[in-house]
Amino acid sequence: MVQVNCNYLKLKAGYLFPEIARRVKGFTSANPSVELIRLGIGDVTEPLPKTCRDAMKKAIEEMGTLEGFHGYGPEQGYRWLRESIAINDYQERGCEINADEIFVSDGSKCDSSNILDVLGDRNKVAVTDPVYPVYVDSNVMAGRTGEAGDVGQYEGLEYLAINEQNNFQAEIPDHHVDLIYLCFPNNPTGAVATKEYLQRWVDYANQNESLILFDAAYEAFIRSNHLPRSIFEINGARECAIEFRSFSKNAGFTGTRCAFTVVPKTLYGRSVDGEKVQIWNLWNRRQSTKFNGVSYIVQRGAEATYSVEGKKEISGLIDFYMENAAIIRQQLLHAGFQVYGGEHAPYVWLKTPDGIDSWGFFDQLLQKAKVVGTPGSGFGAAGEGYFRLSAFNSRENVEKAMRLISKIKF
Repeated sequence: MVQVNCNYLKLKAGYLFPEIARRVKGFTSANPSVELIRLGIGDVTEPLPKTCRDAMKKAIEEMGTLEGFHGYGPEQGYRWLRESIAINDYQERGCEINADEIFVSDGSKCDSSNILDVLGDRNKVAVTDPVYPVYVDSNVMAGRTGEAGDVGQYEGLEYLAINEQNNFQAEIPDHHVDLIYLCFPNNPTGAVATKEYLQRWVDYANQNESLILFDAAYEAFIRSNHLPRSIFEINGARECAIEFRSFSKNAGFTGTRCAFTVVPKTLYGRSVDGEKVQIWNLWNRRQSTKFNGVSYIVQRGAEATYSVEGKKEISGLIDFYMENAAIIRQQLLHAGFQVYGGEHAPYVWLKTPDGIDSWGFFDQLLQKAKVVGTPGSGFGAAGEGYFRLSAFNSRENVEKAMRLISKIKF
């Protein structure tokens, strides 16, 4: 009989979002007529921007002609999209990133997992706690950890606590780690990082020959020009960082699938015998071997986000979701909750009332308000006692959810 990858057996009983789905299914089966308001999983709700739709329609028509048909595209992404990304997202912000260092993909979630293919299994990995679960689970699946302990933390991973005491910014270690996962604006807490804070991490990484895996999926939601949107705005980052970005949340591509990863050509690791190896070469080989690229039609839609009209439409989408976040934040504060995030991110992170753990709070919101959120403990042990609400929904649903939550007596 075939042997399975036993690393998967180390995973905790249920990935956060399937467990939420299981509980919601149980509730809806018992209450089939009840309509739930879902502020849990960060899936967008508003239609794709018209500029993107028009570009994709045009691309479909091209595909119906001999002259405009496209088969396999470049695994790294079409040059015209990569150049648009390089100019608009990086060079206009003073970042020395060129098109050759950009790899278009079908999701930053995939890339943040797949990057482990080109990194050795002896690396000491540090993650924040709480943290986006994919960072942890992908390392477990790849065999980089031991078993999970009583609080769900895995042997072999270093957990960096983030909480209100440190303003949800992890303390930089006073010892060596190899891989560091950072996410700003942060999922789940909504916290942001200053240039000064990121400079400390970059300096640490360069001094220790470490690698920062920087998730910037929510950079478009930053409302201040004084906050960095990319790790590559920081001096020295080209020598120690990889950045993941996505069109999912800013342009509504969650169901359309398009993202990209930036791997500078100045980034190096070491082989087992100490030889310096260019990581760009390894990632390029990995993508060329295991990935056939994002469809021509979708990439044309992504390219349209950089047009004048596309930028205007996306700005409107961001404003809409951030207005939702402001409503959630203000109403929770008015109801007496301690609230964090929601100012430069589409997530609001709140403390649960005394005596109620995060899954208990989930069940109370589900039963009493018919609202679905995300328990903080699902993001890590340090997330216990917290809860995440997402601004991705209609204005009507957000306002209704806040009215219902405000009426609950905890």
